[in-house]
Amino acid sequence: MTLPKRCLRFLLLLLSIPIGLIACSGGSAPESSSEYAIQGLYSASLSADGAQAIVGSINHGSSLWRTHDNERRFNWNHKKGQFSEITQLAFSPDQHYAITATPQTMVLWNTKSGAGMSYWTAPSEILDISLLPNANLALLGLVDHSAALFDVRNGGVKQVYYHQARVTSVDFHSRKSFVLTGSDDYSAKLWDLDSAKLLQQWQHQAEVQLVKLSPDGKLAFTMAKYDRAVLWDTATGKLKGEIPLASSALSRGLAFTAVAFSKDSKYLLTGTSHRSVQLWDTQALTEIKRWMMPKRDAVAPTSASVLALAFNDSRSNNSTSNNTISNTATYSAITSDGFIHQLK
Repeated sequence: MTLPKRCLRFLLLLLSIPIGLIACSGGSAPESSSEYAIQGLYSASLSADGAQAIVGSINHGSSLWRTHDNERRFNWNHKKGQFSEITQLAFSPDQHYAITATPQTMVLWNTKSGAGMSYWTAPSEILDISLLPNANLALLGLVDHSAALFDVRNGGVKQVYYHQARVTSVDFHSRKSFVLTGSDDYSAKLWDLDSAKLLQQWQHQAEVQLVKLSPDGKLAFTMAKYDRAVLWDTATGKLKGEIPLASSALSRGLAFTAVAFSKDSKYLLTGTSHRSVQLWDTQALTEIKRWMMPKRDAVAPTSASVLALAFNDSRSNNSTSNNTISNTATYSAITSDGFIHQLK
């Protein structure tokens, strides 16, 4: 098989990765790619600044990585001598703690020492997880048609947020005291974290698969497969706008599988189940840049989903004084075939 000339050019840029790992079309190639798992990943999470990553390997449980030099710092499993099937994981906002979850259990870890701090059985099968500040509470999306605020220090459910079907995606905003949930009941709901009072509800035409709150708490991102990806005003509940996606792509089931806001909430990164990453302006709702993550094997028909995204070094806003994205801004993406990619 003869590769197109543009693929050969991309290949020359990727000398640090296996020869078969190339990106051929649909966007720019990563600056670099590094392997974190040989057989692929169940799950992945990046810290907000992109400095650390946790991955749930298909074969070897979970591990914590430092991304600037791709050093594996700790291996984490829920039972000694066994590799756990880690399907959900998250960092605390300060990165001092992390949580890993199988469908039935969860463990809180110290990211400095690598020590396990607590082990709990989940109240129902876990579909998504977030870790609140100080790692006292975890927000769980559950099969039993609810999201639960769980005390991961002492055990027990502190608050419940109800839907009519599985809760597949959750997020929170501690300063605003918001909880955002997405469900198979075709709705996304914004709640008061402490009282569980329903503040806003947004309807889709299919199962809501991904939700995210902006760092300033003013925007809520929601997406449903076969439907649309939307930004909402959390104060008024009104539509801010839709991410412009082709109707043909939506009808084929295009779905975002990962999303991240910039620290200043002006930009949005999205990743798909077909290896692509896009950078959007959240005000104009226009695409700024697109990347295509490489394939492990150039001739294999298999693809890979984007599992995690980050704006690297979120202490800066990644934008210039005239509100345009900085030319020096960089981003991280982790894909289900076991690679982390650095984008620019």
